[in-house]
Amino acid sequence: MTAHEATAGVSARRLQAESQPDKPNRQTGEEVKALKARDNVTNWWPLARIYLIIVASVAGAVWMIEAARAGDISWWWAVPATIVAIIVIGASQHQFGGAIHEGTHYILFANRTLNELASDWLGAFPIFTTTYHYRLHHLAHHQFVNDPERDPDISQLQDSDHWLDFPITHVEMLWALLKQLWLPNLFRYTIVRARYSSLGGGAHNPYADPERPGSIRPLRAGILFAVGAPLIVVPLTMMGNWLAVAIILPLMWAVVAGILWMLPDEAYPRTRLAPVIPLRYIGIGRVTYLALLYGALSAVQLAGWGPAWAYFGLLWLVPVFTTFPLFMILRQWVQHGNADRGRYTNTRVFLVGPLVRYAVFPWGMDYHLPHHLMASVPHYNLKRLHEVLLRDPEYRAKGVIVEGYFGDEDNANGRPTAMGVLGAAHAPKRHEAAYVDNAAIEYADIADAAGIAREVEASLRRGQ
Repeated sequence: MTAHEATAGVSARRLQAESQPDKPNRQTGEEVKALKARDNVTNWWPLARIYLIIVASVAGAVWMIEAARAGDISWWWAVPATIVAIIVIGASQHQFGGAIHEGTHYILFANRTLNELASDWLGAFPIFTTTYHYRLHHLAHHQFVNDPERDPDISQLQDSDHWLDFPITHVEMLWALLKQLWLPNLFRYTIVRARYSSLGGGAHNPYADPERPGSIRPLRAGILFAVGAPLIVVPLTMMGNWLAVAIILPLMWAVVAGILWMLPDEAYPRTRLAPVIPLRYIGIGRVTYLALLYGALSAVQLAGWGPAWAYFGLLWLVPVFTTFPLFMILRQWVQHGNADRGRYTNTRVFLVGPLVRYAVFPWGMDYHLPHHLMASVPHYNLKRLHEVLLRDPEYRAKGVIVEGYFGDEDNANGRPTAMGVLGAAHAPKRHEAAYVDNAAIEYADIADAAGIAREVEASLRRGQ
């Protein structure tokens, strides 16, 4: 452990001791410690499963489309199959978000560097974000959950005009969902989400350092390559000019990577959470990933194996802007909507079927209340954590268990559905004392403990 890590650990514990309320748990320390255990093996299978489902979905859709183009089957079969693939791939992109979520909490893998690299290269880069930038606004969401001034999830939904005025009726919820079928609404959500994921929530994020905001130049360089390279490479690929592609694509990568390398340190923003990997290297890694992806797509098409770029647009970019954000909205609305800032009342537990779990609540996000109570417990232990927490009378009394997503407000077991829990019957009867979860940053490298402590104090004052 470096001196910086030691200082960060002490700072995190001090922050936790200063403002976290006593935990009225009955579970033993040994149980909690066991549930928080991480390793470098377990999460390889969930990651591999996402890729297997994506590969199967893409292969199936491409086979159906090519068969329809050849006249072997009707487009009446190919079009629905493609729509199903877009839905499944969008759900799988949401699964990537779940993997990044684990990486954000440093629990994807025990090894810190492996955790960051796997989260970036296998989850974040494919959906055009980075673990570190997501961490900036997600850990703020955890620490200041449902604080309208400091929870970036609230400000992001407000900025994209997706925040609902809770409580809402079933009709209002269905109407809000129907409005998402108007594609500009999903595009706006994706663009705003991308801005938060690129800038970590911006100047309003409680982890931002207003004295060292950095510049827009690293972001512009990344966008230049992400958007500019295809604008040049795709026409060259369609013309069959493999030599130009082989020269121009590496040259563009070298120019942008060189810019990111040579930018002065002050061009990169400093925040109150230090990155595991320097932002300079993260930026170069992201454009390198895109260069490899663009090169592979061009190579497949130039080899005569099919219109790879067209399929990339149809089967990856279309889900990124449609089904992926739709599933994210379905999750965000019900996880914290119509809730207050209480320790046990800021979110819920969701008992849903496997399809809804895969698409809407990936990687343990169905057990969201225990996750918010102990964010350092890996997703595969959250169900067991919930069972342990049920020994606590306050958890049993105040924690809400939701069963099913759609349907009546209360099912046969007397539990609300995800839609029903957003209604007036389940609105907070009295607002619990504001809870600030300083344990959410216990694994983080804290660069400015004093600045975070000031935000904690202000948040608690606001919640009084």
